[in-house]
This record gives sequence, structure tokens and C-alpha cells, in this order.
Amino acid sequence: MDLLNTLVDKGLRRELPTRDEALAVLATSDDDLLDVVAAAGKVRRHWFGRRVKLNYLVNLKSGLCPEDCSYCSQRLGSTAGILKYTWLKPDQASDAAAAGVAGGAKRVCLVASGRGPTDRDVDRVSETIKTIKDNNEGVEVCACLGLLSDGQAERLREAGADAYNHNLNTSEATYGEITTTHTYEDRVDTVQKAHAAGLSACSGLIAGMGETDEDLVDVVFSLRELDPDSVPVNFLIPFEGTPLGKEWNLTPQRCLRILAMTRFVCPDVEVRIAGGREVHLRTMQPLALHLANSVFLGDYLTSEGQAGKADLEMIADAGFEVEGTDQVTLPEHRAAGGCHDGGDVCGSGGGGACGSDAAPEASEPRTAADARTDLVAVRRRGAGTDLAPNA
Repeated sequence: MDLLNTLVDKGLRRELPTRDEALAVLATSDDDLLDVVAAAGKVRRHWFGRRVKLNYLVNLKSGLCPEDCSYCSQRLGSTAGILKYTWLKPDQASDAAAAGVAGGAKRVCLVASGRGPTDRDVDRVSETIKTIKDNNEGVEVCACLGLLSDGQAERLREAGADAYNHNLNTSEATYGEITTTHTYEDRVDTVQKAHAAGLSACSGLIAGMGETDEDLVDVVFSLRELDPDSVPVNFLIPFEGTPLGKEWNLTPQRCLRILAMTRFVCPDVEVRIAGGREVHLRTMQPLALHLANSVFLGDYLTSEGQAGKADLEMIADAGFEVEGTDQVTLPEHRAAGGCHDGGDVCGSGGGGACGSDAAPEASEPRTAADARTDLVAVRRRGAGTDLAPNA
């Protein structure tokens, strides 16, 4: 396909595709899907080889959020039966982080529900960051605490944070349909604050909320303009008890096209398969490793993920290798040029259940209408519980 040859050439040169080219990737047929994956895979391997960066989430404070983000199980008014607890103590968070590091994670992502941190919250998280770094040599720490006020990003940086995550989630045009308690501009401002403080900026999206192809291209192009080092791609987990609880709009094939489009638009950036990969990619997860160079290990914020051991086996079986702490994630021109490294995902509450019942036999490919509600399992282990984490 001339389109794919053009996109590969542009990706190797870090040249921005046109909007029409990005839309054309999302419009490709299932017959062309493997060609799309192979093309985007060339760009991924050029910049990141066959390395896969592992990241591990620690939910510092779960539930009871005053914001009304429609996709989130922790939102105001959510009746999802998730774990709810206040701030973990620094040693509790460090113990949780250590499980992820022992499982191969290079980065620990500290997430807390809420609109944004108070100055006291920043002090609390700063102590947690220091404790984690003292107990886990070489680990990177990313914070995801919501909207930042002036000076807070600098304080997190001084405490040892390497990165800050705040996702755009969807296009500016449709943002008001997803959230009303803060604005798209608020989110952009927080990403810019992280950049300005010298933190590695991380910002991504959530697919599957009923958006159009144009919305997906809009948000990925906006991310390219913001220039974060890491772009997590979440796939909506339709939690019962949330406004989007019945939105099942994704197939494995569409998820792969979205990841490919993101790679073509952001060729030299850490693209991470984030919440929802087990639910929506399912057995196609290994193909997604040809597009993204980063994944979360084990469970997510409020839902269960694939077993950590299964993640590692999947990476090895697909012919990839886990990125070590002695390896630099980003290409040299980004890492050496003042660009920041890595990031996290916040708010999707995504994840799938390990060991779920097998899918029913079918003679035709699945469609988005074939909702796999059996793959959505609330996290009942790890942070905030007395049970061992999944890592």
C-alpha cells in the first residue's frame, strides 16, 4: 500500500503525517490489518528495537473522587464496587512498588484519585517517592495526582519524581461531553507545568468512549503538539455503575489500528498499551507489542489485569525483551535534547481478569456488540488490601 510506505518513511524521519493519512489508517480493512501492523512495527523497531518497558501502578488513594469523569470507576456518583481507601503510608506504597520492581518493572507509577493535590498531599507523596527510591535502587517514579497548582511540579521534581502523567483522554471538541468539573485546557496546563518543571511529561488517551475517528486523530495530533515523552493508550473498561458502563465499541482489530495510528503520529515517543488491553485486545495482545514499546505489568488502579507471569511470557514468546534499568527508554535525540522520559496512566481504572472463562466458539469474527463483561474484574488484591499484589 502506498499509504503505508509513505507513513513508514515519515515515521523514520519523525515527520508528521497528514490528518487524512492518519484517518486512512483507522479506515483500513481487516484484510489489510497485518500490513498495517507490519508497517507501524518498522517504525517502532527503528526507534525502540525489540525492547518493552514495564511499568507498575500503585493506587495511593482509591475512590471518592469529586470529579465527574464519565469513564472512571472512582468518579463522583460511581456505584462500581471498587476498593475505597485513603492515602497509603509511604512504607505501604514502597512495599507495593517493590512487588512490581521484583516482577521486572522499571517504572513505578503513583496515582491518587481527586481533582488535584493540596500542598499537604504533595508533601505526603514526596515522602513516598523518597521512600520508594531509597528502597528500590534505579527505579523511576512517575506521579499522577490530577491538576497541578503553581510550584507543585517543581516540588515533586525536587523530591525525586522522574515524570508526571495527566492524560488529555479525548478531543478538545468532545471533552465537555465526558467531563464537566474541569476543562480540556486545565489538562493541557498541567502537562505544560510538568514540562516546565523538568519532569518527563506523559499524556495519552482513552479509546472506546463513543468517539469518532476524527476525535481520535484530533487527540493524537494534540498530543504530538504537546510533545510528551510517553503516550499511554487506554481502552475503555465499561464499569457497571458508571455513565459509560454500556459502551462496548471496540474490537481487537480497531484497537490495533488505533495503536498503529498513534505510532505513526508519534514515532519516537514511548507508546504504552495501558488499561483495557486484556479486555479488548484479548488474544491479539502479542500483535500490539509490534506497535507499542511499553506496557503495564499486573493489575491496574481499580481492576485486575493479566497475571504478571503471563505478561512476561507473552513478551518473550512474541520475540521481545524486557527493558533493563541500565537501558535508556527514549531515542538519543530525545533523551539528550532535554526531552523527558516515560510516564504513567491515570483514571481509566482499566484491566481484565486473568483466568476468565474461554470465549464461546464462533465461526465469524467478533464485533463490538459482543460485550465481554466477564473480563471486567474489580481489583481485590494489592494496594489497600492485605492480599499479595499481582506483579
